[in-house]
Amino acid sequence: MSVTGNIETFDPLAWGRPLKLEPVSEADYASIAEQLGRKPRALRAVAHRCPHGKPTVVQTNPRLADGTPFPTLYYLTNPRLCGLLGGLEASGLMREMTERLESDSELALKYQRCHDSYLAQRDEIESLGTQVSAGGMPIRVKCLHVHVGHALACGPNINPFGDEALERLADWPVKGCCG
Repeated sequence: MSVTGNIETFDPLAWGRPLKLEPVSEADYASIAEQLGRKPRALRAVAHRCPHGKPTVVQTNPRLADGTPFPTLYYLTNPRLCGLLGGLEASGLMREMTERLESDSELALKYQRCHDSYLAQRDEIESLGTQVSAGGMPIRVKCLHVHVGHALACGPNINPFGDEALERLADWPVKGCCG
């Protein structure tokens, strides 16, 4: 993002790019399959690892092998983190986040940019011909798993709700993150 006079420009491809994508090794594939309890689908890369080196987030193709759209670009695989996020979802946090979107224009702008960046990254791989991203973006918060996966893959200050959920679970990578 840059500012020229009073005109602000926003390049969604330059904002929120993954910090480090790694090829999926055979060991990663086996670990991800174990984490998910099934064969992984549409894998492109490992987008984040836990402190023990296990995949936490994978980047996926925009379509499954049979051509079915698969819009979740960053897929959270860590079962412990998924369980903790399920607890936050059950607490009503997503409803509270969505309500804040309606009353906080600055937050709504950050979330819109998050959505735009997500779409641009996915469309750079393959366009699905839709403005639907994932997790309810940009008008509501529907899935914390999507937002945390995005935040871990792209780094802080990209997905405000992913960052917030991670702050609430600050000790997840320390206390038994792999199991």
